[in-house]
Amino acid sequence: MGVIDIYNASSLCLIKPNTGFQQSHRPSCSTVGNSRGFVVMASSVPSVEHVNEVQQRVTGDAFIRSHLRKLSPYQPILPFEVLSSRLGRKPEDIVKLDANENPYGPPPEVLEALGSMKFPYVYPDPESRRLRAALAKDSGLESNYILVGCGADELIDLIMRCVLDPGDKIVDCPPTFTMYEFDAAVNGALVIKVPRKANFSLNVEQITDVIEREKPKCIFLTSPNNPDGSVIDDEDLLKILELPILVVLDEAYIEFSGLESRMKWVKKHENLIVLRTFSKRAGLAGLRVGYGAFPLSIIEYLWRAKQPYNVSVAAEISACAALQNPTYLEKVKETLVQERDRLYNLLKEVSFLNPYPSYSNFILCEVASGMDAKALKEDLAKMGVMIRHYNNKELRGYVRVSVGKPEHTDALMECLGRLS
Repeated sequence: MGVIDIYNASSLCLIKPNTGFQQSHRPSCSTVGNSRGFVVMASSVPSVEHVNEVQQRVTGDAFIRSHLRKLSPYQPILPFEVLSSRLGRKPEDIVKLDANENPYGPPPEVLEALGSMKFPYVYPDPESRRLRAALAKDSGLESNYILVGCGADELIDLIMRCVLDPGDKIVDCPPTFTMYEFDAAVNGALVIKVPRKANFSLNVEQITDVIEREKPKCIFLTSPNNPDGSVIDDEDLLKILELPILVVLDEAYIEFSGLESRMKWVKKHENLIVLRTFSKRAGLAGLRVGYGAFPLSIIEYLWRAKQPYNVSVAAEISACAALQNPTYLEKVKETLVQERDRLYNLLKEVSFLNPYPSYSNFILCEVASGMDAKALKEDLAKMGVMIRHYNNKELRGYVRVSVGKPEHTDALMECLGRLS
């Protein structure tokens, strides 16, 4: 389906230039054996000047899809190596609190497993069977409901490629993870924005109205939400699930909330997908391992459309090794939650910051008038402390601070003290 086979044994197309003086505007067909030859007689040989003119007119971007030529690139967080070069500091002298990474890293079993990796030259298992079995044990959801990806980001894009036709609509609830809007643009979809309330909770009434009027295909929700750390309660989620729309619930930070994942809900709700990741929980952001729970009626099509070797051997080995040490994962989570509470209380004492309570591993702060959020971020960067600031209208005047180790909090507070 969707394939035009021009060159085959029963229909052989031959294009020949006209080397004589006789002009012909009619193509002719000839048959050789059981094969048909289609011979096109060119009326004239194009001049060198004409060829050069065509070559000069065509530029590479002419082949790019029109909507992508208007696309603004995603703005990622810079890695240690780039920051080190720009700031003139060693990576170990940079306090990186701008990307919600887990500063404690993965369990020691991960490095041991990577060091003893036997077959890096063999393609990975396209079904990630070993990892999906481990995730089934970890989550209590059978493995046939689980799909693994190269980070949850890959699964977001895969869902859109499977669900959205160009011109279809999605619902986005800003401020939230900007990857949803970005991937929608890549896939030629339209984004309907339903802003959150002043306390960052969902406006369920407006979401309901938009879905009834605009008939969007899917809605992307994050709980805890990035960047403010608020959670979606069962009542609001169930109301949205009753609507005729596919609900994609991103639980990248669920471990820090103290709440149970809704992964098992996909067995009861045909219009629910739940996404998870190893980036925050297990400190594997650099190895890109995400996973999702899908209704069986949906996951079948994602299996058909996904890239066959999307999760590398190293990524699967690392994720499996991390799950073998749940005690370490739990201890790190509790340590980060404890430090989050400490950081929140300290930030409340800063005269020009208004921090919001968070169920995640970051804290959103409103920057008081008289202090510019971008300037605050830049001043801290000069002192070797990185935080996140935003340019979009929903978060203009806000910064986000990731939860680090106690010594990271101490360094941040010292630098903020210098700016007071």
